[in-house]
Amino acid sequence: MTIAAITPIRWLVNSSSNSWLEQAIARPQELLIDHAHCERKAAGAALQLMFRYPSNEALAVALSALAQEELMHFDMVLALLQRRGIALRPLRAPPYGASLMSLIRKQEPLRQLDAFLVAGLIEARSHERMALLASHHPDQELSNLYRELLASEARHFGLYWLLCERYWPRQVIIPRLEELASAESNALIGELAKPEDLRFHSFGVNSP
Repeated sequence: MTIAAITPIRWLVNSSSNSWLEQAIARPQELLIDHAHCERKAAGAALQLMFRYPSNEALAVALSALAQEELMHFDMVLALLQRRGIALRPLRAPPYGASLMSLIRKQEPLRQLDAFLVAGLIEARSHERMALLASHHPDQELSNLYRELLASEARHFGLYWLLCERYWPRQVIIPRLEELASAESNALIGELAKPEDLRFHSFGVNSP
């Protein structure tokens, strides 16, 4: 399969590979289960930031809306799983998320900046891969699901960018984003050891 051109995501250093797309299409059950977990984790990440900065009312308003939308998406994916008779079950997480979280600096206010950028990068990669699935998935119901979620996924990583710009100048944001975006791409270099380890954020990016 050859990936048709999609609009590049400016946050991302490298695009996802044919290999990842082929494996994702070949294993729709694992991908759907993992997708449900990803939506739930995204809601949890937004809530965690709300609780970490409880006195920031503007941040709470923005992240509350984000968390609610992520849970709506979780409900959509869960309903599709139920229609197909697929049980939601635990899956071993890929190293992607943990590797990015480990790069968040410990001291404030840099911790907050890094948390926003890491969350935004994860959302950007999710958006990019949903766009590929929306364009190429032969299962029309799944293609429609991913297409329906594209606009909101774009808003999500856009929101994290806006939050960065609210608190830091671009000359601080951009160099750190470039560092983390490079790490995000490196976290996806490689091949799956086993096909059943396919995840939304498993290995599979093109070389620079």
